[in-house]
Amino acid sequence: MSKYLVIVESPAKAKTIRKYLGNDYKIVASMGHVRDLPQSHLGVDVKNDFEPMYITMTGKTQLIKSMKEDAAKAEKVYLATDPDREGEAISWHLAHLLKLDGSSALRITFNEITQNAVVNAIKEPRPLNMNLVDAQQARRVLDRIVGYEISPVLWKKVKKGLSAGRVQSVAMRIICDREKEIEEFVPKEYWSIDARFAKEDGSVFASRFYGRDGKKLEIKSKEDSDAIVTLMKGSTWRVTQVKKSTKKRSPAPPFITSTLQQEASRKLGFSAQRTMMVAQQLYEGVELGNEGSVGLITYMRTDSVRISEDALREARTYIQNRFGKDYLPAKPRVFKTKSAAQDAHEAIRPTYVEREPESLKSMLTAEQYKLYKLIWERFIACQMENAVFDTISVEIEGKPAEIAENVPANPVLNFRSSGSRIAFPGFMALYVEGKDEEENEDSQQLPPLAEGESLSLKDIEPAQHFTEPPPRYTEATLVKALEEKGIGRPSTYAPTISTIINRGYVERNKKQLVPTDLGKMVNKLMVENFADIVNVNFTAEMESKLDSVEEGKIPWKQILREFYPGFKETVKKAEQVIEKVELPVEVSDVVCEKCGRTMVIRTGRYGKFLACPGYPACKNTKPLLEEAGVSCPKCGGKVIILKSKRGRKYLGCENYPNCDFMSWDMPSGRNCPKCGSFMTQKSKGKALILTCANPQCGHVEEQEKKGKEKAKASTE
Repeated sequence: MSKYLVIVESPAKAKTIRKYLGNDYKIVASMGHVRDLPQSHLGVDVKNDFEPMYITMTGKTQLIKSMKEDAAKAEKVYLATDPDREGEAISWHLAHLLKLDGSSALRITFNEITQNAVVNAIKEPRPLNMNLVDAQQARRVLDRIVGYEISPVLWKKVKKGLSAGRVQSVAMRIICDREKEIEEFVPKEYWSIDARFAKEDGSVFASRFYGRDGKKLEIKSKEDSDAIVTLMKGSTWRVTQVKKSTKKRSPAPPFITSTLQQEASRKLGFSAQRTMMVAQQLYEGVELGNEGSVGLITYMRTDSVRISEDALREARTYIQNRFGKDYLPAKPRVFKTKSAAQDAHEAIRPTYVEREPESLKSMLTAEQYKLYKLIWERFIACQMENAVFDTISVEIEGKPAEIAENVPANPVLNFRSSGSRIAFPGFMALYVEGKDEEENEDSQQLPPLAEGESLSLKDIEPAQHFTEPPPRYTEATLVKALEEKGIGRPSTYAPTISTIINRGYVERNKKQLVPTDLGKMVNKLMVENFADIVNVNFTAEMESKLDSVEEGKIPWKQILREFYPGFKETVKKAEQVIEKVELPVEVSDVVCEKCGRTMVIRTGRYGKFLACPGYPACKNTKPLLEEAGVSCPKCGGKVIILKSKRGRKYLGCENYPNCDFMSWDMPSGRNCPKCGSFMTQKSKGKALILTCANPQCGHVEEQEKKGKEKAKASTE
């Protein structure tokens, strides 16, 4: 019989820990939370100083009974839930249900599930941290009050099933404000002039117009551009300045929750929710053959960039052995954590540096491998030497031989060229951080140039441009914005984005988050009637107060005492002034086969669908089919674009189930040169893989994303 009982949240975590502790320990999983506020009503006694009314969660009765029996038999019970507010609260609820003394040494935490971390944690149990528990209670109760008080107003005035939330409504406002900027944006015309100059030896290089008489000049019209082009054609050219220098580029810090979500979105196309799900698997443990379950990364909910001394030593040893001493800085890099961050945890890093991603590839799922590789490379790179670039900047001036009419005397036209090359790759030999927007880094190789050298003008390329509106948010840029504005915390980003998408407030268009008409309408109501709730600064201040609870500076109920009276008045006023809103209905061209009415497009949990407007007399519904514009290679029917429950698009045939054609890849716009069927495309590194949709054909082509075909074809 086991002497000790250790309770964790998940079976995967239990399995990993079990192999590090002997037969004296029994490891069981609580399967997440065991107590929570009820779903059926507010569950907060606002008249009794906001006392929460916790109940045992549905389906947990038998599990709790089993844990009580195990606890009664054990000499000692350890609560080993996750090392954050949520984990501390779960341990507190477990202590209550199992009648354990929370002030005794029963709580153990570890930032990584390794043998050393687990064994050391068992040696140093501590009492429950009630500041952490109270911070979680404050957030839970506050969010419950906001959601359960505002949502019924939306149900009455708009439609059932809508919701508002303390963080989600601010996220919606940020998205809608950006959409308004885009809609109101007025493009402005501007022109660029590129030129190609030649040296006497015939070598040619590119340059761009900078200005006139040494001053930067914006070209705002074709007339201005034509005037400069005219001057250029009659000018003599020479190099006036050549500047050579070196530029250093430092590696990015190791991942925290927000930066992991951003980079996984940019590089892997993962949603924030998907990133956290896969990271949880890597943290809790993955089966590695004969080794059993192994935790591969540290805890994935953190806003600290701190790295342990042991991990730094391991990383530096690895870099020295793998890349050589030139790639190893003289001292370990130490990154500064933002002042608002909770520094209880380390950054997200691999638990074992020596476990290279390639060595684990066969034992991980594709998603686990991709995310682990991203985390591993980012961590190793953050301790590598700077990358060094040789840069050159050249200034060129042209003097018109003849002065054109209405042009000031002796104008000088200024052009600039720049180039760079990697002199030493440093950390870039392993990893380069992704960017949300393309950077115009000039990497052209300039020929040797000397000040005073004469040049001849070969080509002139004027081009018209228009300023562009700010881009819509993607999941990556929204997470970045929420973090910068102090909205939410590491654990809230993914569920917040999932909620606004599932509610039909936002749709994903490729990677962009686009507010729906419903989302805009709900946001308008919130802005007009609940100004504080959707105020970015107000929400950020509230987050700061919640952090103060965690730090033991203020009692958790004080936040609610200060917030609730004004909030209750706002809700009461909103119920009186908001008029019933009729949602606009989008009419389709599909006729209901049951009653003859023209069907309308509605939005449900899994997206848009067709519904009969005669409801409830006629309850006919059918999926809304988005045509892909190509014919099925199996039966000749229309190919339609469908969505999985996780929101991923795929191709199917309108004649399903009689035809089973299906593809995860979208049409490429090209037909197969072999059989004439359409070809699908998918990205693979810097290439596009074009595949014939006809499974009987199998023709494949590889094409560079820039458009140059590699002329690689096969019929495998």
